[in-house]
Formats: sequence, structure tokens, C-alpha cells
Amino acid sequence: MSQSATNPATLRLPFKEKLAYGMGDLGSNILLDIGTLYLLKFYSDVLGLPGTYGGIIFLIAKFFTAFTDMGTGVMLDSRRNIGPKGKFRPFVLYASFPVALLAVANFIGTPFDITGKTVMATVLFMLYGLFLSMMNCSYGAMVPAITKNPQERAHLAAWRQGGATLGLLLCTVGFMPIQALFTAQPSLGFLVAALIFATCGLFSMWWCYSGVQERYVDVMPDHYKPGILKSFRAIFHNPPLLVLCIANLRTLAAFNIKLAIQVYYTQYVLNDIHLLSWMDFFSMGCILIGVFMVPAAVKRFGKKQVYLGGLALWAIGDVLNFFWGSNSVLFASFSCMAFFGTAFVNSLNWALVPDTVDYGEWKTGIRAEGSVYTGYTFSRKISAALAGFLPGIMLTHTDYMPNVAQSDATLLGLRQLIFLWPCGLAIVAALTMGFFYQLNEKRFALIIEEIGQRKYQGEKPTESTSNSFTALKSGG
Repeated sequence: MSQSATNPATLRLPFKEKLAYGMGDLGSNILLDIGTLYLLKFYSDVLGLPGTYGGIIFLIAKFFTAFTDMGTGVMLDSRRNIGPKGKFRPFVLYASFPVALLAVANFIGTPFDITGKTVMATVLFMLYGLFLSMMNCSYGAMVPAITKNPQERAHLAAWRQGGATLGLLLCTVGFMPIQALFTAQPSLGFLVAALIFATCGLFSMWWCYSGVQERYVDVMPDHYKPGILKSFRAIFHNPPLLVLCIANLRTLAAFNIKLAIQVYYTQYVLNDIHLLSWMDFFSMGCILIGVFMVPAAVKRFGKKQVYLGGLALWAIGDVLNFFWGSNSVLFASFSCMAFFGTAFVNSLNWALVPDTVDYGEWKTGIRAEGSVYTGYTFSRKISAALAGFLPGIMLTHTDYMPNVAQSDATLLGLRQLIFLWPCGLAIVAALTMGFFYQLNEKRFALIIEEIGQRKYQGEKPTESTSNSFTALKSGG
């Protein structure tokens, strides 16, 4: 809770704390990915819901959780009496249990008709998203409270993405093989697999809680009244955050569409669903390699350049896969290229958000980690809603029928959905970041310097307090 005497901009974090922080996203992504990757298939193949219904469930639930993210930001910024556990860590601890419980409940079959099943699935998914917001937004928003060192933030982002990738790898490699052990009772297979992975995710979140430390906890001044509108203003009054939200809206949608369609692509285009585990093992391995290259790449080239390079690799891999990825070897090879590129993009998404927190404090005099972070995650949830909705609609549009041979039109639709849509979204994201994101390393260093000078001189937070860095503000 107390600030170290060491210069905050140079303080190095211990290895065990970086590992613990990475375990948080391992747990969070295990709990998230079992829903993102397999719920649509559970809805269509076990509950017997049409693909459109599954898409609508995702759309409603994700839009709902976009606003619960905002509510979490308000709750975090409203806290005044911060206990010894910190400002963010208690929510990582206490919200993780209901998240795990509801992650399993989502895979419970019900005896209702289609309407009843749809309503029940929607309610369970919304409750799951509510507690996931409390847990995951608190986890992500505490980075500025852990360190002010931009290089250490890049390290934490790499560890976070490494944990996320490992969680995704475990889910893609292990979930369906466990489910396949129950061939005679597929619904039981989904339930058992969800229970195993949710338990692992829960313990990973508890590891994170016990291993990280909040060093720089700022309490909002009494005159600052957080609210949902404040979170929206945090986006639109913070140009770097707005650009990042717009770019992330596209990259996350592209990534989630790709993940949701993979299971269909391997089963019906490559004609072997068991190949999914092996191909995901290699592609997720490439993500891990890329993740741990991020800090060195950022140090040499800068965050923006590395981000754009990752998007270029992603788009090239998807184009190659669309034209030549019709067998397992080529699909795995080109997927490795694309996923290697996503490692840089997804890692830097999280490394750039804390920088926009500091930008917001510099511009307004108010440090609102919760509002900034949840304003950002609002765009991610909208993106996830669309990414969950579109595959369901497209499956119906291409006349997909579960567990039968698909028509040529359906197979073409699957190939377009898994390759061309993500590629196009990645290209638009690259143009957005390339032309409009202006918060580079030099500008960020000046911002941190002025914030430190203000606090040293005891200046009170006011709107647009900077006078000496006019050129910086006009460029930001």
C-alpha cells in the first residue's frame, strides 16, 4: 500500500510476482475459453438449438456484460476505504468462485423446449458474465497499481498474454478429448470437461491473488463522482484510449471468430476433429514464443511498430490459409504464422491500456484506473458479442447441419469465416493504429515526468492542468 522509496519509474518486479500475475490470466482464460470455444457447439449439437439462437444468446449476454464491466469500473473507482488486501485484489479472490460455478452450470442440459433452453442458457451466460466482469476487470485494472515502470508493464503484459495463451492451449488441446471419452453421453462429457477446467481456473486465480502486490493505490478525491457516463467519457476524452478501443474492437472480434469456427473447420473441412488438439498445440506454442519475444521487441522497435508487425503476420497467414490451407499440414503451418502475429497484438493491447491511464491522469488530473480499464473492456465485450453472434448467423446462412456431411457452399462459408473475416478486420485495425495512435515512448516519458513533478509540487487535480506541455497535448 505504501509507495516504495525507489523511483517508481525504475522499480523492478520480482519474478514470482510476474509469474503470479500471469497465472491470473491463465485462470481467467480457462474460465472464459471453455465458454468462448465450446458453448456454441454445445448449444447446437447437444441442446439442439439453431445456430441463430446460439448467436443471439452470445449477443444478448455479451452486450449485458459490456455494461457490467462499466459497473465494475464505477465500483472500483468509488472505493474510499482501502483495506490491507488492496483496491483490486479482493475481487480477484471473491468473484472467482461464482465464475467457476457458473462456467460449469452453462454446460448443464435442460429438459425444456427450444424456447425454454434458450432462455435458461441466456440467463446462465449473463450471470456468468456478471461475475467474470467483477473478477477480470479488477485483475486487469490493477496493473498501474503494481508498477509505474513502462518496461515492467510490458513484462506483465507478456506474462499475462503468456498465461492467457497457455490457458487457451490447455482448453483447445484438452477439452474435446475429455468430452470425447463420453461418446454415449455427450452432454455428460461437456459437463465433466467444464468441471475439470473450471477447477483449474479457480486455483490459478487464487494463486494470482496471493502473489501480487498493489504498491501505488490512489483513492479518488471526494469531489470525483464515478459513474457509467464517466467510463464513456474516459474513452472519448482520452484519444489514445479511443483509438485503442476501436482497433481492439476489430482484433478481438477477428480472434474470437477464428477460435469459434476452428472446431467446425477441422471436423467438416479437414474431416478430423481430433486434429484440432494437435494443430492448436503447435499454433498456441507459436503464440507463447511470440509472447516472450514481446519485451525485447518493444525495447528495440517500440510498442506501435511491434503491434503493426504482428497484424501484418496475422493477415498474411490468414490469406495463405484461405487459398492453400485445405490439408492439416498447411493449415497448421499457416495458422502458426497467423497466431504468432496475434501474440504481439494481444500482448500489447494490455501493455498499452496502463499507458492510457497515465495519459488520462496527465490530461485531467484524475487517476481513474477502473473507468479507463472498463471503458476499454466495454469495447472488448461489444466485440465479443459480435464475434459470438456472427458465427451463429453465418452457420445458419450457409445451411450448416450438425453431424452430417456439409455442402460445398457451407464449406466455403466456413473457410471465409475463419480466414477472410479475421484478415479483413486485422487490416482495418492496422490502418487505425498506424494513422491515429500517437502515444509513443517519447511522449509517454514526458507525461510520466510531468505527473511526477505535479505530485512533488503538491498541485491539486484540476481539469487540463498542463501548461508546460502544450505541444504534447495537441499531439496526443
